[in-house]
Amino acid sequence: MLAILAVNFPFFALIFCGWLATRRGLLPLAAIPGLNGFVLFFALPCMLYRFGARTPIHQLLDLRVAAVYLACAGLMVGLVVAMSRRAGVGWNDAAFGALVAAFPNTGFMGVPLLAALLGPAAAGPVIQTMAIDMVLTTSLCVALSRLDGAGAAGALAALRRALRGMATNPMPWSIALGIGASAAGFVLPRPLEQTVALLSDAASPVALFTIGAVLARAGMDGAAGPAPWRGPVLLALAKLLLHPALVLCAGAAAAALGAPLEPLALTALVLVAALPSASNVSMLAERFGAHNGRIARVILVSTVLAFLSFSAAVAWRV
Repeated sequence: MLAILAVNFPFFALIFCGWLATRRGLLPLAAIPGLNGFVLFFALPCMLYRFGARTPIHQLLDLRVAAVYLACAGLMVGLVVAMSRRAGVGWNDAAFGALVAAFPNTGFMGVPLLAALLGPAAAGPVIQTMAIDMVLTTSLCVALSRLDGAGAAGALAALRRALRGMATNPMPWSIALGIGASAAGFVLPRPLEQTVALLSDAASPVALFTIGAVLARAGMDGAAGPAPWRGPVLLALAKLLLHPALVLCAGAAAAALGAPLEPLALTALVLVAALPSASNVSMLAERFGAHNGRIARVILVSTVLAFLSFSAAVAWRV
């Protein structure tokens, strides 16, 4: 357990450094969008491309992995939306509550962390989960969020808007380019490869530092607002405990049906599901008018608790 905490500690320590720098004023709030832009448009796409290009194509296009993860993402969304609606929560807040409970922080945190824990072979399953969450899970929740008063027509319009947003996101394209390079055996020219490598190496520390800065900003600019903590804590626990449990059960069901996952792939999926909530859900919630304070609290609580819960999951599975 101490060895696992030693691997995890630097990742969470960088998040804390970003939070502390922002709270102390060492990082101006106006600089945070610039850090986000660097990670989203330069460093992280390069890292995803390199992982994709270096991973065998059969690991990147494993239909069993995609089916298990997609089924669990859909089930998480359905369960959270159903419980929220039963509690009287509107479609908009219910949908984004479901998204924050089903969308792990795979890009900023999961890819480098799981590569460090499981080795480069974990990249294939992890990249598949990112593609599913960025395109399918997000689009589904955005469409559901428009059912308040707008009906099916509003949901379809929101779905189209979400898909257009995904088309301008460089991360799915970098994944696709990496898959293409892997399939074709393409290798970048050396100067370009070195440039991509430098940006890729910067992705992990800057992304983790940025997560901390975003969490600190949420508490400083009033985004959290007056809201009870009980609901966000329950959603955070669903993210950290229920989501990986569903993935583990789905993996067992796939094995019982004669389509078992590779042990490393199943472990990677369980650990992806055990990650804290993705920080970009807060930006989506704000864009679509959901209660962003509730979402920010879920991200904060899940990130803090994940230091212990994720380490426990690693100790159990690795």
